[in-house]
Amino acid sequence: MLAAELKAFHMVARLGSITQAAKKLGLSQPTVTTQIRNLEAQYGVELFYRGGRRLTLSEEGARLLPMVQRLLQQEADIEFFLRNCGQLQGSLRIAATAPYYVLDLVKRFRERLPQIQVTLEIGNSQQVIEALEEYRVDLAASSQLEQDARFTRLVLGQDPLVLAVHRCHPLAAHKRLHASALAGHCLLVREAGSTTRLLTEQMLRDAGAAPGAVLEIGSRESIREAVLRNIGISVIARHEVPDNPELRVIELDDAPLIPEYLYCLKERRAARLPAAFLALARESTE
Repeated sequence: MLAAELKAFHMVARLGSITQAAKKLGLSQPTVTTQIRNLEAQYGVELFYRGGRRLTLSEEGARLLPMVQRLLQQEADIEFFLRNCGQLQGSLRIAATAPYYVLDLVKRFRERLPQIQVTLEIGNSQQVIEALEEYRVDLAASSQLEQDARFTRLVLGQDPLVLAVHRCHPLAAHKRLHASALAGHCLLVREAGSTTRLLTEQMLRDAGAAPGAVLEIGSRESIREAVLRNIGISVIARHEVPDNPELRVIELDDAPLIPEYLYCLKERRAARLPAAFLALARESTE
């Protein structure tokens, strides 16, 4: 069986990098390198041109890629069918950018179907949409608006962006500010791919405000901890700011609303478990 080798080939072909493919697959870089080399050696074919830091598909590799994509989709379809064909058992996989909206739905879903196993993974908007596209999850809750015709979409809710600062920060005395007031201050942001970061950067550009420094921190929990230590300030969704006497929440003039959408692939929206969760989400938003 070539399942592992073909998955490695597919991911390297998509990303053009052994290192990034290994991270995505949860494998070591030497393991992915060995899988690609074994595949090429076994059949005497060169699948990638190796030049510089990026791998480029050879002519044979380009012809192989769509066949592998079809095979992996069939595998995902079989796995999805087996997980959802039972009447009293099964599992539902969800990815979300934040737990706040989706956890209430998970709670109600579990109350109705306690025998169903639910898994929830958290990532940024780009990561959760990729997980849905790659069939690694059944539903994705994201603040990023996707117009892809393959998806069905529901709006779960929306919140304004606000400024979170430590109580001792110079801006803490204000109840409301214009985005221009953020100029010169140390700004804490999420990683690239975060909708909150994109909206924050656009808001600052529109206000002509340049932060004094930008510190990238990989999770909203870590950003909150950094604000609590007065390392910097951060623009985040209102419902994500915890009640803490050390924090101050400042409203921002003309702050954009950050929505939360629930996505499902249209081809799978009628399956028993995704359909049940979507119906519950519709009830909650009516």
